[in-house]
Amino acid sequence: MSIVRFNAVRESLSRENFVINEKGSRSKKFGNHVFNEERMLQFLTKDALATVKEAIFSGAKIDRKIADQVAEGIKSWAITMGATHYTHWFQPLTGTTAEKHDAFFDVLSDGRALEKFGGGQLVQQEPDASSFPSGGIRNTFEARGYTAWDPTSAAFIYDKTLCIPTIFVSYTGEALDNKAPLLRALSAVDEAATAVAKYFDKNVTKVNATLGWEQEYFVIDKSLAYSRPDIVLTGRTLVGHHAAKGQQLDDHYFGVIPSRVLNFMKELEVECIKLGIPVKTRHNEVAPNQFELAPVFEEANLAVDHNLLLMDVMDKIADKHNLKVLFHEKPFAHINGSGKHNNWSLATDTGTNLLSPGSTPMKNLQFLTFFINTIKAVDTYEELLRSSIASASNDHRLGANEAPPAIFSIFIGTQLSSVLDELEGVSKGKLSPEEKTELKLNVVGKIPEILLDNTDRNRTSPFAFTGNKFEMRGVGSKTNCSKPMTVLNTIVAKQLIDFKKEVDELIDDKNLKKDEAVFNILREYIKTSKRIRFDGDGYSKEWEKEAKKRKLSNNKTTPEALKVLTSKQSLDLFKSMNVMSEVEVSARQEIELESYIMHVQIEGRVFNELVYSHIVPAALAYQNKLLKTVLGLKEIYGNNYKSMAAAQLTILEQIAEHINEIKTKTDTMTQARRDANNLKDLSKKAFAYCDNVKPYFDEIRYHSDKLEQLIENELWPLTKYRELLFTK
Repeated sequence: MSIVRFNAVRESLSRENFVINEKGSRSKKFGNHVFNEERMLQFLTKDALATVKEAIFSGAKIDRKIADQVAEGIKSWAITMGATHYTHWFQPLTGTTAEKHDAFFDVLSDGRALEKFGGGQLVQQEPDASSFPSGGIRNTFEARGYTAWDPTSAAFIYDKTLCIPTIFVSYTGEALDNKAPLLRALSAVDEAATAVAKYFDKNVTKVNATLGWEQEYFVIDKSLAYSRPDIVLTGRTLVGHHAAKGQQLDDHYFGVIPSRVLNFMKELEVECIKLGIPVKTRHNEVAPNQFELAPVFEEANLAVDHNLLLMDVMDKIADKHNLKVLFHEKPFAHINGSGKHNNWSLATDTGTNLLSPGSTPMKNLQFLTFFINTIKAVDTYEELLRSSIASASNDHRLGANEAPPAIFSIFIGTQLSSVLDELEGVSKGKLSPEEKTELKLNVVGKIPEILLDNTDRNRTSPFAFTGNKFEMRGVGSKTNCSKPMTVLNTIVAKQLIDFKKEVDELIDDKNLKKDEAVFNILREYIKTSKRIRFDGDGYSKEWEKEAKKRKLSNNKTTPEALKVLTSKQSLDLFKSMNVMSEVEVSARQEIELESYIMHVQIEGRVFNELVYSHIVPAALAYQNKLLKTVLGLKEIYGNNYKSMAAAQLTILEQIAEHINEIKTKTDTMTQARRDANNLKDLSKKAFAYCDNVKPYFDEIRYHSDKLEQLIENELWPLTKYRELLFTK
């Protein structure tokens, strides 16, 4: 009997339900652990409050004197909340967050103690950066890194620690994190979108990119998770035969939430509310033991911080409930994986969603302007956008008949397609009075009406318009949203700058009126970006052929997808928009390739352990058990034993065949790993792991899963899918 597996199952079945009894209104608790405007009014001077607000709104710098005042206010508040330490909370290029805690406590020269925290500690720290990925940006002797306060994302208290969101840069000033490029991209889209929005409303002075993410995840019992070496080390099951029942009955989707998970969700939401994370929706997802959580949309930088914080909180709360959260995009084969849909839009400081139609033709022309420019941006940079969601884990999900395909396309629906077809026929140059009337009344004016029931029904479109926002669906469940949001906001900013330049030229040089110039440029964009629009089945062979004709990229693996990062077009884009330098972009490409290699390498090593320490020994044990049975029959019945032992002999042959195959494939895979490790060029090494090592994983799994079917249940050492997915 497999002691670890059966003990884990027994323990999971004996769990007591951790009941949560929430008291009080959530609205009154919201943001209690956040140094938000309400706390600022209590703990900051008028000058400090005004300066911080200006920094949040316009990015103005905060001088050291004011920083000292802010630090004193934050410290006073934090101590009243029971905080004993503070940390600069940042996003190194590992995909997660990092923190180093320092106590407020300090000792004076005369031996007295006090709580100390000044502007210097608030604004900047120098954590050792030597072990964080840098992509060759800094030398070992320049290992220092600097964290710098980001006042646009409020400080918060978690686990008695004051957390200060910061950027992370190298000794020589290059960004070593995901937040700094995102902030630059958000600044770029703010400036570009504000300039275009002024065509329609002179009162607009700022545009914020907004983000609403949808976090999908699996939850399984902690003991079951830790009984599987592959889950512990890679976040997914490398082997495992699918259970007889999976998701085919659709009975889990939107079903009754299991009580253990519901109590986990309740406590999670309580913590989120205190931390200012506006969680709103929870439900069962399609696959067994798969769930989703979604918040109200927020300003993009804050939304990214909240998503990263959420994942950390989820891990800690789940552990209290003896559960394990799996964020891997494909933790289980044969059932749906998990994504993190990114719902993106642009909102003005006057309260207008620029991707939402309005009550007048002019407001609808504003909508069309930002709508069509976004389509044009995605069309121009679709390959770069694909690269922003590339990872070893997301490769298992993209294009797996459950999630968006690797080919980027935009779904807008038949009604909006008809509107764009009408606009494509707009006359070049000046418009006649009749044409203006037709456009305003029957084309542009009717947009709100046609959108009333124009919900997106193409649930696997990579980039879909969903009424008042675009939804980017390819983002992986454990991906830092900073990466796709940095790219998306950068390309839209670049496109809006180009658009304004072209419109102004028509107004100045051709003497066209503003709306005529806008219609003329939009007409050309509709024509030149037609290839990216697709409303059909993204998995059909016909679409793949059609996409190739349209010259859309189809980068199915991470090494393929990452090549575009250092293309001339990409480097020029990031440089011209002041988002990333060539050094910073190249560093990220190197880091992403290294990460891909390491993830596949670790999985290869885990396969070795599973095969030689778990699977083959179990197969040999059962083989020996069958052999004893066959020999016993032969001893009793002599030559007549063969007819009586026919089934056993067949199973013995099948087991022997699978053992030989699994050993051969594992040894060949190991050698392919060694060969890949000898390559010096990082790109070639990544492709070697992708093309020469990874394909063996499915072959090894096939023979392992066949052995799981053949071997006696009590001898199989690895917790099975039916136990992992259906133990509530």
